Amino acid sequence: MDSPHTGSLNHAVELLRIDTELFTLYLQGRPYHPTVEELQLHRSSDQKLVDAQLALSYSDKVGEAQIKVFSPITGELENWQQGETVFPTFYETQPYELVIQKKTVDRVTFFHENVLLRQAIKPLGDSILAGVLNFGNEVGLTEWEIRSEGQTLMRVEMEIFPSKMDYKQDYQNILNEVNEQIYNLSFDFLRKTYQMTGLRETQQQSLTEFYTILQHIFSQLLFAVERIQNNPNHALLQDRRLVDANRVKKAGRENIRELAKHPGRLREDMNHGFLSAGDRKYRATHLIETRKRISYNTNENRFVRWMLERIQGKLKELKTRWKDKSRMQDLLLIKRIDTITTQLQRLLKTDFLYEAGPMRQMSITLVLQMAPGYREVYRYYLMLLKGLSIQSDLFRLSMKDVAQLYEYWCFLKLNQLLGRKYRLVKQDIIKVNRNGIFVTLDRSRSAQMVYENQVNGEQFILYYNAIPSTEQTPTLNQRPDNILTLKKKDAGTIREYKYVFDAKYRLNPAYNGSHYHRVYGQPGPEEDDINTMHRYRDAIVYQEKGTGEYERSMFGAYVLFPYPDEERFKSHRFYKSIELLNIGALPFLPNSTDLVDQFLNEIIQDSPEKAYERSTTPRGTKEYYANKLTGKNVLVGSVRGPEQVETALEHSFYHVPLKNLSDAQILTQIEYVAMCQSRKKFNDTAKTGIHWIGRIAEWQVLPRKEITEIPFRQGTEDELYVRFTVEKWMVREVPIALGGQGIYTILITSKYILDRAFEIAELRLETEEDLREWREKRRKGKVKVTVDHEQFVDLGKVVEVGYIGE
Repeated sequence: MDSPHTGSLNHAVELLRIDTELFTLYLQGRPYHPTVEELQLHRSSDQKLVDAQLALSYSDKVGEAQIKVFSPITGELENWQQGETVFPTFYETQPYELVIQKKTVDRVTFFHENVLLRQAIKPLGDSILAGVLNFGNEVGLTEWEIRSEGQTLMRVEMEIFPSKMDYKQDYQNILNEVNEQIYNLSFDFLRKTYQMTGLRETQQQSLTEFYTILQHIFSQLLFAVERIQNNPNHALLQDRRLVDANRVKKAGRENIRELAKHPGRLREDMNHGFLSAGDRKYRATHLIETRKRISYNTNENRFVRWMLERIQGKLKELKTRWKDKSRMQDLLLIKRIDTITTQLQRLLKTDFLYEAGPMRQMSITLVLQMAPGYREVYRYYLMLLKGLSIQSDLFRLSMKDVAQLYEYWCFLKLNQLLGRKYRLVKQDIIKVNRNGIFVTLDRSRSAQMVYENQVNGEQFILYYNAIPSTEQTPTLNQRPDNILTLKKKDAGTIREYKYVFDAKYRLNPAYNGSHYHRVYGQPGPEEDDINTMHRYRDAIVYQEKGTGEYERSMFGAYVLFPYPDEERFKSHRFYKSIELLNIGALPFLPNSTDLVDQFLNEIIQDSPEKAYERSTTPRGTKEYYANKLTGKNVLVGSVRGPEQVETALEHSFYHVPLKNLSDAQILTQIEYVAMCQSRKKFNDTAKTGIHWIGRIAEWQVLPRKEITEIPFRQGTEDELYVRFTVEKWMVREVPIALGGQGIYTILITSKYILDRAFEIAELRLETEEDLREWREKRRKGKVKVTVDHEQFVDLGKVVEVGYIGE
C-alpha cells in the first residue's frame, strides 16, 4: 500500500458507510493521527502503510449490505468486500462520530463490552442513533454490534492502532513478551514447587483459559514432539516363537530346557543328530527362535499420545460449546481450532505415537523430567493441567489498554534484563493455590523481585507499584511504578540506594514550530513527567528509627517512555541530565533496551561512594566528605613480636619512636592506631597482617625509660617516644593481609581506607584518581595494588591498581 498524502486529511471525513435494508451506518473522523505521521509509524520496511483488519458479519434480517471504506491514498470511499484488508484509519485517544439512521420502525441499539462506549451512543429522535466513540488507550481488535430486540443484526470487528508506538514492531512484541515472561516465570515456579504424583484433573479450569494457554505454547509443543520424533524413547523386546528346526538361523541355549520338557519334538537321527542319549543320537523337529525388536510402546510415548489426544478432545468440546452458545460464528476462532486439530492429528500418525497404546497410569520417569523433547512436553502438560488464572485481564484476547500494558511490560522487561546477569532469589508475582497458578501483577497490588549479584553477594530488589515500608512521606503519598533498591556492602555494613523507574506511555512528538521542538529539537518525554521525577526523588523520604529525622532516600528517578531511536535520544537534554542530576528519561521499547540495560549495569556495579556521588546533595553537605582521604587519622605501626602485641593488649597502649614521625604535627590528627604483625616475627600465617585497631584516648611524648611495660634496649633510655593510650582494642573480623609485604616503621592512612582494605598495600592509596579506580575495580572482583618497593609498603608509592578477576 502506498503512503497517504496527509496534508489534505487534517479534518474529519467519512471512514465507513454500511447501507442495509434496515439502516444506514456512518462512521466518521480523522483518518490519521498527527503523532503517527510525525514518527512515521505503522510502516513496512519500504515505508508503505501496513494492512489493517476489518470484518463484518450480519444476519439475514438486514438483507444485502453495501459497504464502503475510506482510502487515505485516493481520499475517497471505496467499495469493500469481506476478506479484504484496509488501511490503518482508527487510532487510540481519537474521537469518531457514529450515526445510525433507521429505515424501519424497529428499535435499534448499539452494544459494546465497554459500558462507557455503550452509553456514548444514544437515540436522537425516532430514527437516528448517534454519538462519539473514543477508545482511549485501548488498541488491538475491538467488536461492536447493532442489535434489535435483543438479537444481533450486525457485528463489526475493526483494528485500533496505537499512536505512540509501532503496532507490528512494538505493540505486538510487547504483548508477546509480557505473555512469554509470565509463562517463563510460571514454568520456573512449577519446576521448583510442583511435582505430579498421578493422574488427576484440575477443578474449575475453564476451556477458554485452557485455549489461551494452548495458543501460547502450541508452537513450542509441536517443536518438542518433532524433536522426540528424531530420537524417540524405545524398549528392546524379545519375541519367542516355535518354528521348524530347519528355518532357525540361530538357536539359543534355552532350547535345551525346552526339549527336556517336550521330548516329543525329538526324532532319532544317527547321521545328523546333535543330542546323544546312550548310543543313540537325536535331532529336533521344532525349536524356539528368539528375535529382538524395537518397541515404541513405552510409558513416555503413551504419555505423549495421551496428552495430545486430551488436547484434541478439549478443543472439540470448546468448538461444540461455541457453536451451541453463539448465534454468530467467529470464523477466525473456528479456523484456528481446526488448524490446531489438524496438526495434532498429523502428530498422532507418526510412527512412535501410532504404536503407543493407551495410558493406564502415570509415572514420572527420568526420561520425562530430563530427556530432550520429553521434558518440554511434560512442562506444557503441567501448565495445561494446573491452568493459569490471570488477574487484571492481563491476557484477554480482545482489546488491551496499551498504557497499562506498557506499564506491565516495563516491569517485566526490567526483570528480564536483570535476570540475564543476576540470580533470581525470590519473587511474589507468581503464586499457586489448589485452583491453579495466579499472576498477581495488578495495579491494585504490589509485587517485588529479589536478585543476587553472585560476584559479591549483594542483593537488590525491584518493586512494582509499591514503596518499601520504611519510605513514607509526612505530606502526600507517592506511588511510582518501579523502584530498584540496591543493597551495597560498605565496610561490613549494608547501605541502600533506591532509584525510580517510572513507566509513562506518553511521548511529545516535537511537531515543527512547537515549543517542545524549539527547546529540545527532537521527540522525547513530556516535561510534566520529568517534573514528576523531581517530585518522586524529593518527596519520598526515610525516617530513622528513634530519631524522628527524615532523609531523602531516592538517589535517582527516570522516565521510561516509548521511543525507538536510542542513538538520537543520546543528544536530548533529558538524557544528558541523568549524568548531571540523576534525573531524566530513557527510551524503552522491545527493540530499544540498550540504554536501560547499560544504565542498570552501571548503577549495580557502582561502589557505594559512586552511588552517593550520583545524587544531588543540598548545598553545604559535608558529612560524606568527612570519610575522604583528606583526613589521615590512623597510624599503622610494626611490632617486634607476639610479646609486644600481648603487652599492648593487656595495658591498652602502643608506643613508637618520635623520630619515625616525619611531621610531629600529624599527632594532632591521629585518632586510631593499628598493629601490623609481620611474617618474620610471627611464624603462624594466621596471625600475620593487621588484626588489632584501637581508638586513641590520649598520647604523650616521653623518654623511652618511662615506658615501663616493655623493657628497653641499652642506649635508648633517653630517646623520645610517643605513647598512645588506647580506649579499647578491637579485633577485625577479617585481618588485612600482608600480600608478601610489610611495614618498616609506620604508615599513616585514613580510617575510611583501613575499614575497606584487604591487603596492606591498599593503605598507600593517596590520590583521588587511585581511590576511584580502586573502588570501581573492587566492585567487579579482586584488586591488586602495587607499590614501587618490594618489601615495605611504607617505603614505596602506588604505581598500579590492577584488576585480577573474581
